[in-house]
Amino acid sequence: IKNADGDVGGPRGWYSRGYLPHFDQPELIQSITFRLADSLPQKILARIRAELREIPAVRRKQEQRKKMEYWLDQGLGCCALGHPEVAEKVQESLLHFDGQRYRLLAWCVMPNHVHVLVECLAKLPIIIQGWKSFTAHRVLPKNGELQLGIPDPNQFWMREYWDRYTRDENHLAAVINYIHENPVKAGLCEKASDWPWSSASKKATSAD
Repeated sequence: IKNADGDVGGPRGWYSRGYLPHFDQPELIQSITFRLADSLPQKILARIRAELREIPAVRRKQEQRKKMEYWLDQGLGCCALGHPEVAEKVQESLLHFDGQRYRLLAWCVMPNHVHVLVECLAKLPIIIQGWKSFTAHRVLPKNGELQLGIPDPNQFWMREYWDRYTRDENHLAAVINYIHENPVKAGLCEKASDWPWSSASKKATSAD
């Protein structure tokens, strides 16, 4: 069996690379969040782990994601994605394989993390690695020139990411709304269509 990239082997289903579980299945609609390497300092991660110990095990995964996304919205780390040139490169990477490796449904490039909603046509790890590799190779050499403040010249993205497949149409609508409203929630703009590196902005532009 070959996937959309010509790789031999079928979908992996549930798997883990040591920290977060992932679900890889073609034609699923997946909500994905990936972040910069310095976006959650160790002291914040330690605080989250301590808080999670007080939460019943059945709710820990959901609460962990909520807490991490709360802290991501506080704008920690270098926030290199807040630079217009870098945000544009990330957005370009998301659009590049639209219709080939995936069908791009919604996205938002935040200052230190990215939200994407796709219908997968290839293996999820290959999709995400493509985004990360494309952007890291173009952004890291410009760290000094653009004064991005990336602390490690050899690492742009955090290795892990979060993914969650959508269950039904209501869940899909809620995920799209969350992605589009994230800049508003974080206090970066007044309405979703004002944020230039988002599918909400693209839709508003095309509607005009």
